[in-house]
Parts: sequence; structure tokens; C-alpha cells
Amino acid sequence: MKKKDIQELKNKSVAELQRLVVDGTERLRALRFDLAAGKVKNVAELHHTRKSIARAKTFLHERETMKVK
Repeated sequence: MKKKDIQELKNKSVAELQRLVVDGTERLRALRFDLAAGKVKNVAELHHTRKSIARAKTFLHERETMKVK
């Protein structure tokens, strides 16, 4: 992920970040089923999807900790 993409994630609202996590989780689930069925050609997509979910969760967690202080 490029710095520009990460900066865009930082600027998203909490609702948008939560939606990214939900969409990413659904996508990851579908990819895992397709992988088991032998339909996935690009297995690196699983890795990228997990990383994007983690980044969104990280920014959500940062926002929550900033709210508490």
C-alpha cells in the first residue's frame, strides 16, 4: 500500500473504516472458500485483503484511544 493510500485511510471517518473492515472480512471469507474450491488464481490477494483489514482496524483503534484521552 502506498503512502497516499494510507493517508486516505487516515482521513476516513469511523463509519467508513468500519464499513471497510466489514467488506474486507466478507471478501476474505469468500476468498477462503474459493481457495478451498480451487478457484483462486492469485493467492496473494488473501494476504493483501488481510493487511487492508488490519490497517483499517489499526486506525479505528487509534481513533478510539484518542477519544478516551
